[in-house]
Amino acid sequence: MKLYDETIRRVEDLLGDYPMQSLNVANAAWEDVGDHNLILRSDMAYELGGGTYPAVSAMAVTADTSFVEEDGVYLIGPNLGEITADTPYARIALVRVDADGMGDGNALYNAIRKIEYVRYHINPKGYMTRISASNGREPVRVGKEALSEGLDFAKVGKLFLDKYHENPHIQAVKLIFVTLPEFDYKSLGTLATQCESITGTIDHIFKNVMMDCKSCSLQQVCDEVEGLRELHFASMKEGSR
Repeated sequence: MKLYDETIRRVEDLLGDYPMQSLNVANAAWEDVGDHNLILRSDMAYELGGGTYPAVSAMAVTADTSFVEEDGVYLIGPNLGEITADTPYARIALVRVDADGMGDGNALYNAIRKIEYVRYHINPKGYMTRISASNGREPVRVGKEALSEGLDFAKVGKLFLDKYHENPHIQAVKLIFVTLPEFDYKSLGTLATQCESITGTIDHIFKNVMMDCKSCSLQQVCDEVEGLRELHFASMKEGSR
């Protein structure tokens, strides 16, 4: 499971240029309101990644403990209670998995997508995520009332961790929130797109076992990412039996 490792290295290199604090989630209890998490503009304090501001979401999986030693929630920039107006935003999830349990072929692709789709099932009270997968955006509306009750990223992060760990193949998660205005969101967005390209290429490989690499639009991704060519050759060998 080295498919995303090089991209993760580049993400960590980028994050290393900024001060990052670890958040204490031990007692960070907060309500998940499910499908009832509607925040109207009149009830909104501000929006993370609203309007023309960046709203980046990146997710990558690995089996390497050096990338994700244990669960942790981190923050680059001001916390929710310190923000007073719309601001740029990013959420990064680096997920360590049991590689043997993830399977291969179409099962591997589905297992990765299942981890990605966790974000659709997190609904912290007063924190309404508005995901646009087609545009690669994940803005969030933050409610005035929730802020007055103490909503912060530790509470949001704890709900994410709990939901991730409902999946038995997930061993640890490093979750990073970014609200720093001067952060390099453009570079992070490029890396997020790379992660999505890797996931899409896995699906492409197993739907087109006998494809001609020279004519494939995803050849560059396959060439650059360690493990993708091995997956392709393995799928071709399996398909020829």
